[in-house]
Amino acid sequence: MVISKDSSAQEIAPLALAIHELCGLPLTMRTKNKKGVRVEDGKVVDYDYTGPVLEEVLEKGVTIRKIPDKGPYKGVPVIVVPVKIGGETVAAVGIVDETYGVFSEAAMIGKRRPKP
Repeated sequence: MVISKDSSAQEIAPLALAIHELCGLPLTMRTKNKKGVRVEDGKVVDYDYTGPVLEEVLEKGVTIRKIPDKGPYKGVPVIVVPVKIGGETVAAVGIVDETYGVFSEAAMIGKRRPKP
């Protein structure tokens, strides 16, 4: 699978579904030049999706954790990361933290290491 800034929703859907299966949370993904997918409950529910945080990550090229103020996930925490190739942001992938922070807290706790 090759992902580029021009990959279509249909082309990125298999990767989005795989990541969704790993984390078990709603997931969104799009490329820089084309709208992408929204995945919930093991299936793609939208093949023409974009969201404000996906667009912000595509513009800035950095991970963003925030609560969107519009769109289908308004009021729910999201974590969106850039996909970079050769330093260029070509896509963005986000999870919707339906647990309202428990998922993020668990990830942080998992990174803790006991001091020797």
